[in-house]
Amino acid sequence: MRVFLIAIAATVTLAACDPGMTGTGGGVNIYKISSSQTSKIQYRMLDSINELRQAAGAPPLQLNSQLNAAAQTHARDMSVQNRPWHFGSDGSSPIDRARRAGYSGLYLGENISETFETELQTLSAWMGKPDTRRIILDPRARNLGFAWHQERNGKIWWVMEMGG
Repeated sequence: MRVFLIAIAATVTLAACDPGMTGTGGGVNIYKISSSQTSKIQYRMLDSINELRQAAGAPPLQLNSQLNAAAQTHARDMSVQNRPWHFGSDGSSPIDRARRAGYSGLYLGENISETFETELQTLSAWMGKPDTRRIILDPRARNLGFAWHQERNGKIWWVMEMGG
């Protein structure tokens, strides 16, 4: 438990140091993401998750392009629907979207978020809830998909897909 709490504290500390934060003049910081940061953000999330999984005794994950594609599709769709939920505007489930993207492995779960927070702050929030933490630490997991869609106002729709 102590290692878990240290890992969460380190994650939040690193998130506070992120250079993607920009001020809006009103004292509010908005995390702006450019398309050139995609792999940097995905690998920072992967490394952070793998540290948490290692502390919990779970095997490491690898990024999976098909799960990344499924996550990207759903992030954009949630923005269009303007609500964070697990169903697509076409009625698709997370499993449907993973299969459409070509993922043939064991599908384990999806975490979603509508926020202005960084990916590491979002990970910290997911780790604070039993249902989303269970998906992140699932010992059967081997594959990670992670993507987002950012609106002009700075709101970010984060989606994490987990497969085995």
